[in-house]
Amino acid sequence: MELFRDNKIYDLMSKRNMFVSVSLILIVFSLFSIFTKGFNWGIDFAGGVEVQVKFDKKADIAEIRKLISTKFKGASITTFGNADEVLIRLNVQNASTNVQNDIGHQIEQVLKPLGKTDIRRVDIVGSKVGNELKEKGFEAFIFSIIGILIYVAFRFEWRFAVASVLALFHDTIISLGAVSFFHVEVNLDVLAAILTLMGYSLNDTIVVFDRIREQVRDSKIRDLALLINEAVSKTLSRTVLTSLTTFFVVLTLYLFGGEIIKPFSFTLLVGIIVGTYSSIFIASPLLIWLGFKIDDYRKRLAEKEKKKKEKEKMRQMYQGGVV
Repeated sequence: MELFRDNKIYDLMSKRNMFVSVSLILIVFSLFSIFTKGFNWGIDFAGGVEVQVKFDKKADIAEIRKLISTKFKGASITTFGNADEVLIRLNVQNASTNVQNDIGHQIEQVLKPLGKTDIRRVDIVGSKVGNELKEKGFEAFIFSIIGILIYVAFRFEWRFAVASVLALFHDTIISLGAVSFFHVEVNLDVLAAILTLMGYSLNDTIVVFDRIREQVRDSKIRDLALLINEAVSKTLSRTVLTSLTTFFVVLTLYLFGGEIIKPFSFTLLVGIIVGTYSSIFIASPLLIWLGFKIDDYRKRLAEKEKKKKEKEKMRQMYQGGVV
């Protein structure tokens, strides 16, 4: 199945300034949201207590908030999926002063006047653990970027590595901007989604870069923009079909997977869209602006091939007893 004809060349590079302008607007908007609204940190990072409670009837949020405030100050109460379920978040101070007791049981007793309740889940994270998770998450991101730089630079050349990392920063910032703007809870699942989409986006970018390298080696074209148009056009169907397949799977998770998995699936949904866009319209134009030269790269490939043949010739001579 093909969405785009394999033999048709789409002139994408002539519109690269427009694509980059759209990306810059999205990045500025994302950074503005991140620095003004911040993130809705979950207890994984902020620390505290999270209790999921199910009632035998529709939950009265106002009455629940009134009863909870008599024992726990600064509590946050929101509905959780169904109208008969709520999520109660307590701050770090409440977590530290009550951790030695059964907080779930305490909340159950506090809510007793509202009828029968079922404590579905109790998560407790201290502030120290939350800060450590933030640090480890940031370290995981940095080490991933360094590993990608080394891998792509070794497999291709440094301009490809820089272009792929800049594209990953593009994807990550816009995805985090969406998480901030829509006030999605940031927990370990969201961190896992960010690292997952980095791998997903890089895979798409490497496929395009691999085709560009093949075109540099096999084609007679000397204009980089024309060569990129040809390479991207040949991978367009594969990239879009793969992304659509993944998108619909993650969309199903978002719609029917329940509230717990929504932060993860939302982040992936945004990341798949942005990652596919950057692989096609952002990563490749960066090669032009970074000064990639087709003739220089072909000379390096020719030198490598020459050395490879010389080594093979020496090996055959050695095996034949000539040397």
